[in-house]
Amino acid sequence: MKGVRKNVSESIESLKALARELRKDILKMTTEAGSGHPSSSMSAVEVVTALYFGGFLKFDGKNPKAADRDRFILSKGHAAPVLYAALAHKGVFPHEELMTLRKFGSRLEGHPNMLRLAGIEASTGSLGQGLSVGVGYALAARLAKNGSHTYVMTGDGELGQGQIWEAAASAGKYQLDNLTCIVDRNGYQQTGSALDVLNMDPIDGKFAAFGWATQVINGNDLEEVIDALKRAKATKGRPTCIVSLTKKGFGMLKLLSKLKDENFHGKPMPAKHLEEALAEVEAGLG
Repeated sequence: MKGVRKNVSESIESLKALARELRKDILKMTTEAGSGHPSSSMSAVEVVTALYFGGFLKFDGKNPKAADRDRFILSKGHAAPVLYAALAHKGVFPHEELMTLRKFGSRLEGHPNMLRLAGIEASTGSLGQGLSVGVGYALAARLAKNGSHTYVMTGDGELGQGQIWEAAASAGKYQLDNLTCIVDRNGYQQTGSALDVLNMDPIDGKFAAFGWATQVINGNDLEEVIDALKRAKATKGRPTCIVSLTKKGFGMLKLLSKLKDENFHGKPMPAKHLEEALAEVEAGLG
């Protein structure tokens, strides 16, 4: 099957090569669909690559409903293309199905739908709900004593939702060391700069106040991401929040600068610029 990768930890260089492939998949599928959120997806690529292919997420693409699997919840559901690309490379569905994104009848809806596609742990898109689902999974895993770990990725703009902080308080209360929240801090949301819309800094300080272990990393640096995930797995007695500082559209920043649109929110790369974007991704310049 084209694009399928083995369920093993790979070298940093192999992971970087795979990250480039995921970015190209994101661009191609959203341009083919004529809609979607490529920039929001591309900022999260290193984290998703490390989780699924760096030896952290216990997940078998051929048995995606295994009871003792680890869970990844993409709370910022509009970034579904990065998750679909990863699942395709894990062999959950044929790689060529990526090109059906957002088309009538496709399992690859604009936001993840757990009733349509195996490997989706929560139907997300209404922002603010994913961390609560993650708390539930983590509590269930503790009761089952199956060693399962739950990872949740939120957006930075999403932190303005009050439900996030109810979940954070609950996770701290129950000392859920089998729960890791990764905040994709790419600096933008739909209406502009996250700092201007609602400044939630210090994000790490707020999670720490609820009893979480916290880290702040360069989320577009695979080595930093891998080190952070190792620390999260080793943390006992409390959940971990990783504030992942990223660039929206990372992989095609030069082109976005040329287009004078750092946010580039909620729209596909126009077909006339697609080859330029793919070439920049392949060059790996950021």
